Amino acid sequence: MIFDANGGADGAEAHGAVELPALARRVRALRPSCGPVRLVGVDGHAGSGKSTLAARLSAALGGAPVIHLDDLASHTAFFGWQDRLTEDVLRPLAAGGPARYRVYDWERRAFTRTAVVPPAPVVIVEGVGAGRRAVRPWLALLVWLAVPEATAHGRGRRRDGPALDAFWAEWAAAERRHFTEDPSKPFADILIVPRDGGYRACA
Repeated sequence: MIFDANGGADGAEAHGAVELPALARRVRALRPSCGPVRLVGVDGHAGSGKSTLAARLSAALGGAPVIHLDDLASHTAFFGWQDRLTEDVLRPLAAGGPARYRVYDWERRAFTRTAVVPPAPVVIVEGVGAGRRAVRPWLALLVWLAVPEATAHGRGRRRDGPALDAFWAEWAAAERRHFTEDPSKPFADILIVPRDGGYRACA
């Protein structure tokens, strides 16, 4: 079952468990959206748990490839990855070929290796902005992880420690500008929230 969660809000009351095996079956039944690929976007605020959800959904899909937008972004272009995503990932997958893109190392501040993603039946793209305006036409499904900004950013700050406080302040401002200009949440097919070790659909 896929949950219709149009409307709702961050922090809205949750209801109805989202079973990832059932969601995986529903994803497999969708029509391909990017050539032969069913492209699934997982979006939400930084620190909301997108990578964890993407990994768990990937496992439920038998190991679907996951593309992390953090690998395409950089210190100088938090959200300036759209052209690289389109040229290096979306268009090659749409043509039935593998995606090849350079991966950014956030500690070394450089693109240091190349990742290759095959045109699998399902590919997951996770990261802040995965549901942005330019990406949505390529998506078969958009999931919004409905964790409030303050909660998500608080988790991220605790995870990264005080040494990255300045980075988080810069990131938070950039993220807020991005979602103001190009929101993802209103266009999500499903809004879910982590709850009791699993996920629940938002009211």
